[in-house]
Amino acid sequence: MKSMNKMLGTLLGGAMVMGALALSTTAAAMDPLVTPKVVFQVSEGDPAKWNLALNNAKNVQKDLKGAKIEIVAYGPGIGMLKADSEVASRVSEAVDSGMKVVACGNTMKGQKLTKDDMNAKIGYVQAGVVELMDRQQEGYTYIRP
Repeated sequence: MKSMNKMLGTLLGGAMVMGALALSTTAAAMDPLVTPKVVFQVSEGDPAKWNLALNNAKNVQKDLKGAKIEIVAYGPGIGMLKADSEVASRVSEAVDSGMKVVACGNTMKGQKLTKDDMNAKIGYVQAGVVELMDRQQEGYTYIRP
């Protein structure tokens, strides 16, 4: 009987630890002293993928008031940050709502794009992958829709 109680106690303790770990992101999001932070990677030139990323970001913004939200585009995904892209108006709306949307300078250089080619509201980083790494080190949740 003693060993059965000990085993049940161990199992219960383990379950509590696992539950605490699983809830850590949600708990942090609910803590008024912790600002939720998320970074989205978009490296595909598909407008549907961009709309998914923008919808996800908008939902985070709606559900987690005050969240820091950044969208990083590089590779083929950078095409949707051009001034004449299919999602240009949605990208502008995202920036206007407080989201940070940035283009990779390395990709721009490789594709011979200039800031004149791009949506006037976006920002720029030297390297999109390094930006993602930096944000993750700063505690941002990483999402790739």
